[in-house]
Amino acid sequence: MKIVVLLSRVPYPLEKGDKLRAYYQIRELSKNHEIYLVALNDTQLHPDAIKKLQPICKELIILNLSWWSRFIGLIKAFFTKIPFQCGYFYSRKAKKQFHQHVERIQPDHIYAQIIRVAEYVKMLPYPKTLDYQDVFSMGIYRRFQKAPFYLKPLFLWEYKKLQRYENHVFSLFDNLTIITAIDRSLIPHPDRNQIHVIANGVDLSIYNSINVRKNYDLIFSGNMNYPPNIDAAEYLAKKIFPELKETYPYLKLVLCGASPHAHVKALAGEDIIVTGWVDSMVDYYAQSKIFIAPMRLGTGLQNKLMEAMAMKLPCITSPLAGKPLEGIQYNRDIIVCESTDDYIEAVKMLIENPDKYHEIRNNGYQFVKERYDWEKITAKLEQLMSGN
Repeated sequence: MKIVVLLSRVPYPLEKGDKLRAYYQIRELSKNHEIYLVALNDTQLHPDAIKKLQPICKELIILNLSWWSRFIGLIKAFFTKIPFQCGYFYSRKAKKQFHQHVERIQPDHIYAQIIRVAEYVKMLPYPKTLDYQDVFSMGIYRRFQKAPFYLKPLFLWEYKKLQRYENHVFSLFDNLTIITAIDRSLIPHPDRNQIHVIANGVDLSIYNSINVRKNYDLIFSGNMNYPPNIDAAEYLAKKIFPELKETYPYLKLVLCGASPHAHVKALAGEDIIVTGWVDSMVDYYAQSKIFIAPMRLGTGLQNKLMEAMAMKLPCITSPLAGKPLEGIQYNRDIIVCESTDDYIEAVKMLIENPDKYHEIRNNGYQFVKERYDWEKITAKLEQLMSGN
């Protein structure tokens, strides 16, 4: 098949979940199909992006969004039913260019990732699939709950617009996909069970346990400019870590990920390392003893958890992040905590109980290895788009 893939971002570097998902799906689909990748771009292109993407694409098309077009998109969203999430990425010029490319290519299928790009695709007369990926409305609602009072009206407004829009686009595509069944249950449409669950995976050829010196006792990773990760990093560094330090003064925590927000940078100290962008997450996972992700905001499947489990790190997280891992067993494959005290006790247990430490790390690794292989997972998406 000739498949046009439309993304809201260029899928390299892989520092964000939507980029990672797109990159590996394209890589797997390109083995049997011609991929015409069209990516919107609102930032400076990474110097290696084209070199990394061209080998897995028949054609790579980048549509740059100027700051002016993004501003106009937000203004239009203010006066229409389109959410700000979509207005920011919408450009009439880019839409015209996209339609011209589609007419030239004459694809067998169009695959659009995230509702941000639905306005570009929804009326085109080709078979098409929309990947909801996550439930954006619920992510915004959770931010609304924790937002300062002066931002609450804005978040509530965007939440309601996103809910209506997620419901609106449902009937405009031939197929719909999402990462987890939990997120599917949150889509505000009566026929939401028709959405196909296509999970994320782990590249086990990259994320592989290696023996090196352990320089960090705890690690938390992710895009450190993403509000749910900022919240988790602050909670970990300000509430959980100080309590642990009273019992284990030697502990070191590393917050590892791209574009750290000012609030994350402010957490850095003698025993808390904030790395910023790193060339290899594998190196930092390998140098760490325990992965901890006290997520309180956000939606979807946490790639960071699967990567850490693939690296044979025992993982501690919240119910919000643990539930999307379908089939996982708490306190066998992973430790799930409800409160600050729970996190502290979980870390203490792993430090003081080597047998439990090895049980959790080995079981977590087997869980990921058996369930989250990109090739097997993307085969489901391929079958869906081919009509099988």
